[in-house]
Order: sequence, then C-alpha cells, then structure tokens
Amino acid sequence: MKNKVTKAIFPVAGLGTRFLPATKSVPKEIMTLVDRPLVQYAIDEARAAGIKEFIFVTSRGKGALEDYFDHAPQLEQELVKKGKDDLLEILKSTNMESGEIAYTRQHKALGLGHAVWCARRLIGDEPFAVMLPDDVISADTPCLQQMTEAYRESGGNMVAAMEVPREKTSSYGILDVSEDMGSLVQVKGMVEKPKVEEAPSNLAVIGRYILSPKVLKNLNDMKEGAGGEIQLTDAIAQEINGDEGVFGLRFKGQRFDCGSKAGFLQATVAFGLEREDLRDDLRRYLFEVVSAEKAAE
Repeated sequence: MKNKVTKAIFPVAGLGTRFLPATKSVPKEIMTLVDRPLVQYAIDEARAAGIKEFIFVTSRGKGALEDYFDHAPQLEQELVKKGKDDLLEILKSTNMESGEIAYTRQHKALGLGHAVWCARRLIGDEPFAVMLPDDVISADTPCLQQMTEAYRESGGNMVAAMEVPREKTSSYGILDVSEDMGSLVQVKGMVEKPKVEEAPSNLAVIGRYILSPKVLKNLNDMKEGAGGEIQLTDAIAQEINGDEGVFGLRFKGQRFDCGSKAGFLQATVAFGLEREDLRDDLRRYLFEVVSAEKAAE
C-alpha cells in the first residue's frame, strides 16, 4: 500500500475581493453556505478522507477564521442548560482539538504555488493534500476520499479533474492526457490558463490535490508562471516525467465555484434542496419565482 495521506494544506490567504463589501470584515472562508461556513465543508471532506493534521495558510485579517475552530465553553453550557442537544452536537463537530490545526502566514499574494510553499516546514517529507475551500463539491463519496482511495493504487501526484466547456479552458489549469483509463488518466502535460485555441483538452484541474513533497522542492525555485504568479500547476508538471508521475481523477460529484457570486448562489440553492428541513419551502419559493417570470413574459 502507498503512503497514507494525513496532512492537508488549506490556502485561505486571499482577500475575497469578489465578495466586497462583506469581506471587508468577514473572511470569505467563513461566509455561510446554508448554515455552515465554506471552510467547514472542506474540513468535513478532509476528515472523511483520513486527514489528521490541518494546515491553514492565512494572511492579515483572518482572525475570525482562526477563532471559528476554537471551543466555545460558554455557548456549550447555554445549549446544555436549554436542553438543545442537537445543536450542541453540531457545535462540537466544528471543534478542532489541540495539535490538529496549525497556521502559517503568506505575507505576499504571490499565487497558489507560493501559498503551498509557505507550509513546507509543516509538511516535511511525506505526501500531502491541498484543498481550496472555494471549490465546494457535492458527492455521495467525498471528493478527497475518492482521491485517497485511487492514490493507494497509483501513488505519485494526483489532481481532481472535470470536463469544462472548451471556451472556458482559459480559466483553468488544463491536462494533456497520455492514457485515459476511465476515471483515472495519466498526464503528459499541464498548462495553466491556456488560450482556448491552445488548450490540449477540456479536462480541467479543480481545487483538490494529493502531492509528493518533491513538489515543494520544485516550488523553491520561485519561478513566475501565468499571471506573474508562482503557479502550483507548474511545480506539479515538473513531476510528470519523474519516477511517480502525475494522474488526474475524474471525480464523481458536482463542483460549485463558491469563489464567484453566481457559484455561491447556485451552491446555496443546491445544498438547501438537499435539506429535509428546507426543501419544501425552498422548492415552493423557486416555483413561484419561475411562474412569475413566465407570466411576465
């Protein structure tokens, strides 16, 4: 069996400018999708995949994010007094035990590759996951769990992949595939945000990775890539011809880009419809909205 993956990096240093003015005082990662912060969805997915150590790459102004994972004894006591056991269990499920979570700072916004590199001393010489909380994935089997299960067989480096419309390939890291094995593909090239006419495929990398520590060594070079940033994709691509190689996994599930307002709203509706306590009222409201629009036409 290949090495187990027990550490995950969460790059959360971004300013969240697309959600201003809310992100003037509230870190984007703790904005709520239905009734849970975005980051909680990522944490739950990581736990399901067997992650034991959670490393957050933060920046100035993220204090509320760090506070979110602290225990809240006074609030717990109030819930006990009022007999709200269901809420108490939900609250406890968000707690992180001492030693489980660590924070490191990214002082300059130099790209995703730089953010991951900032956590290098906390990773050491073992494989690790990278999770972008902006990418929320609804799946029967959590996406990172699908990846860790596939990784036990393949080893190497692995990225989550999904097919996107050809005209949108310039917004993603795109895979050049040498062998297509169904859900798993062998990668022979990776291009960050290519021109549409130059994209080698429409198979895009999204925010889940399992990486060899060699990728961190590649990032030491601090080479600028697309957009003048240090791209994680470029550091992964250096391992394509290495001993372990690079794989893409077509995960089963629906991905929502919660880094955009439209994606965040779409996710809110989708996750709301999955909730028994919200489904009927939400469906009724959506039906009324659609009916009103049709009548107006």
